Amino acid sequence: MKVTKITPMPINAGPFGAFFVRVDTDAGIYGLGESGMTRTGQAVGKAVEHLAELVIGEDPLSTERLWQHMFRRNFFPAQGVYSCAISAIDIALWDIKGKALGVPVYKLLGGPVRDKVVCYPHCQGNSTDVLIENCVEHVERGWKFVRWGQPETGGTLEVRETGILDPMKSIEVGEEQMARVREAVGPDIQIAFDVHTRLDTHHVVNFCRRVEKYNPFFIEDPLRAENPGSYRTLARHVSVPIAAGEQWSNKWQFREVIEEELISYARIDLCNVGGLTEALKITHWAETHYIDIAPHNPLGPVSAAACVALCMASTNVGVQEMPKAPGTYEADLFPVQIGFEDGYAFSTDRPGLGVDIDMDVAEAKAWTPSGFVPYLTRSDGGITNW
Repeated sequence: MKVTKITPMPINAGPFGAFFVRVDTDAGIYGLGESGMTRTGQAVGKAVEHLAELVIGEDPLSTERLWQHMFRRNFFPAQGVYSCAISAIDIALWDIKGKALGVPVYKLLGGPVRDKVVCYPHCQGNSTDVLIENCVEHVERGWKFVRWGQPETGGTLEVRETGILDPMKSIEVGEEQMARVREAVGPDIQIAFDVHTRLDTHHVVNFCRRVEKYNPFFIEDPLRAENPGSYRTLARHVSVPIAAGEQWSNKWQFREVIEEELISYARIDLCNVGGLTEALKITHWAETHYIDIAPHNPLGPVSAAACVALCMASTNVGVQEMPKAPGTYEADLFPVQIGFEDGYAFSTDRPGLGVDIDMDVAEAKAWTPSGFVPYLTRSDGGITNW
């Protein structure tokens, strides 16, 4: 069996668009992958086309060999856009491998160590009152977690292109939100709070100390990702569990925080980090330091399926990000998705990832990637991370 074609498929889906990849073979088997970057113009598509020169004509079952070639054959290590392109191709190759062997991907990763994977949703609202209502609604639907992000000044969670985020005011609102959410959902529901890299180190330390009494499951992405060494400073000053890693694009960028045990949860993004091949290595590495994974998944059904397959086969799992229940979104585009019930996702016994795409719908929703994500500013006009 040989790879015959690799097709980038940017699609108008989700809040920021989606970027899927289809890999075809001469055996009539195809695989689906997904890229974590959707707003980088057409760069990811061009990277996929470039990497296809290395993969077309090769055995799709040789996932490790092909990963090494894609990562290293340009001499400069593949990061950023190229890592996202590798991720999409690699995930599609694993999908092909499962279909060719007639087994679900999670069995190729070591087989199940659990029956299902607990997930957290994206709770939201344009005010603290609405946020609390939304959290309660999720709990009533069976979710075991609630999660939301660092609020803009004044308590609104609605991101606008010129939204204001004053750190101290945001910290006050965030503390109030956590107190009220904890009261509303009770002690047994887990709370995940996403700083989303919006605060500086000293502000994060302040915030973490203030909310420790509400027993958050973790504080996510408290710092910007460029300098993993800054987590040493944070670890010296806070006691709440820390989750980080969604913006890191290979195992080497996880090195410091794993080896020095600076985080409690590794936020591996399979669609950014190099696909299942690289994510599996990081997961096992984290296990040696008793660090659980909490895979980053703000994307589509392919990402969700790949993340859950990894979690099904890994012993060190904390929780899986799942913005919406599989099967309840993009169902026209992906009529076949993984399973979900009562706050838990699970892989099915379908060969491969267990998802399938309607190519007619994909063609109708074809999209040219462009634009940027929203941004926030401080009260003085300076830019801060979204």
